[in-house]
Amino acid sequence: MKNNAPTNTSRRRFLTNSAVAAGAAGVAASGIGATGLLGSTPAKAVSTNAHIVIVGAGAAGLAIATRLERSLDGARITLIDSREVHLYQPGLTLVATGIWDPSDVEDRNARYMPGSAEWIKDDVVAFNPDNNQVETAGGQNVDYDYLVVTTGLQLNFDDIEGMEPDLIGNNGVGCVYANPDHARRTWQAASQFIETGGVGLFTRPPGPIKCAGAPLKVTMLIEHALREQGTREASDLHYLPPGEGLFSQPDIHDFLASHFPEDRNITIDWSHPLAAIDAERREATFTTPDGPSTMAYDFIHVVPPMSAPDMIRYGDLGWQEGKFQGWMEVDQYSMQHRRYPNVFGAGDVVGTPIGKTAASVKAQAPVVADNLVATIAGQEMPAAWNGYTSCPLIIEKGQAMLVEFDFDLKMTPSFSFLDPYKAQWAPWFLKDRMLHAAYNAMLRGRV
Repeated sequence: MKNNAPTNTSRRRFLTNSAVAAGAAGVAASGIGATGLLGSTPAKAVSTNAHIVIVGAGAAGLAIATRLERSLDGARITLIDSREVHLYQPGLTLVATGIWDPSDVEDRNARYMPGSAEWIKDDVVAFNPDNNQVETAGGQNVDYDYLVVTTGLQLNFDDIEGMEPDLIGNNGVGCVYANPDHARRTWQAASQFIETGGVGLFTRPPGPIKCAGAPLKVTMLIEHALREQGTREASDLHYLPPGEGLFSQPDIHDFLASHFPEDRNITIDWSHPLAAIDAERREATFTTPDGPSTMAYDFIHVVPPMSAPDMIRYGDLGWQEGKFQGWMEVDQYSMQHRRYPNVFGAGDVVGTPIGKTAASVKAQAPVVADNLVATIAGQEMPAAWNGYTSCPLIIEKGQAMLVEFDFDLKMTPSFSFLDPYKAQWAPWFLKDRMLHAAYNAMLRGRV
């Protein structure tokens, strides 16, 4: 279904742009990490009989496992995760807006499992770091010498009164997160809305969320689809952030704060976190500084509050206080747990200032692998993550901005020919056609 090459571009121009974007993807696969990884150098395999347990076989877990298999000689590596289907989560936004098919984001974890690793197809329900042990849902206690936590995060739909996943796809309710079926059902609800127009509400919860650009992308892609359908003038669109911010990088926030109301006629209702939904009546209630506010809708994109999984959130491995409370406690540079030196974390579960994206995982995976290998060898940790994260911010179908920045919220563009403040076709092509292949290479530890 990926058939979005611009029809009004000459073949020569299209091939030239394709070559540029393909080159960008190749650099992204091997070079974006150059801005996110400091001090890492290839090392000879370290001999050890250590048992390393990796909890979570998503992007971070598989990428780290593959790197460790190459970097260690004699280690026992165990991955624990019941999921056999691997999801390319960066593609769910494109499924939810009718651009990709659900099958485009589904794969098999078995394809990326390191050959020598043990795979326990179960889920961890408790961590006991004082005894170097994890407990699975099936009642198995697994001991470890070193632990890597890459569980991802938890979607808390029940924090919104009246909201449950079964509502997605019905009565105008959509949600891009969780899985391809939710994304497919979201497109069913969105396409009905696009046919007729009406009131569209696009929410964003308080607190950290995975791919913070996704709610913005859904908003802009549906607004563009309404224009293409000819129903935009019959539509009233609202974006409802929980506070006074649209994007953590201040320049992009400023761009969106003017672009939404001035260029797209999308009303921004500041400080409107979603508190409740009545799907039968198609009404949503928001908590505002002036008290509860209820709005009727024809379509609503619900983004649930998110947290680390409960066994981290309420367990020994989570931050016990501070702004990251409940997320996994790690040093934001080394990715090593601050209280348990034989424990590392990566991906959405960790409590760091930014970074719940696949691009951050790409930068974090070699840091975790290199620092864990050094720890096993009794050496000083060589690598540091500088907070690199990336968001191909889709402005409309065929146009995107490649936004890359670090802990200091400073732009760190990988490609000098791409202006991060300008919507262009090449970043769209990168997102639509190239980044999935780079992601798969990451899983295999090739980039």
